[in-house]
Amino acid sequence: QVHLVESGGGLVQAGGSLRLSCTASGRTFSRYAWGWFRQAPGKAREFVAAISGSGEITYSADSVKGRFTISRDNAKNKVYLQMNSLKPEDAAVYYCAGNPPEYSGRVYYTREYGYAYWGQGTQVTVSS
Repeated sequence: QVHLVESGGGLVQAGGSLRLSCTASGRTFSRYAWGWFRQAPGKAREFVAAISGSGEITYSADSVKGRFTISRDNAKNKVYLQMNSLKPEDAAVYYCAGNPPEYSGRVYYTREYGYAYWGQGTQVTVSS
């Protein structure tokens, strides 16, 4: 079993930055790929970014490319999402998710069904 806890959300002005963290329990952290998704009020949850088990491959949604960066620290069992140049449309609840190694590849990394474990989410609010 893997337990995920997100942190780092909050209120920021447009143009500002936040860094989200996700701490995972369990010994299998380094074998998993990790993703960030978000859900705004009244909208479906959407893919934001993902990082492979090795950390060598990352994917980002077009809407955040060049502004958001995903990274991981296997020694600390942490995944990060650095968010720069935030826009009001980035406001949402952000979720961290764990992708088991048997479901690897872009299709699984960028879709909700590729993830077996989810955190409770952290709220990001961006004021204009």
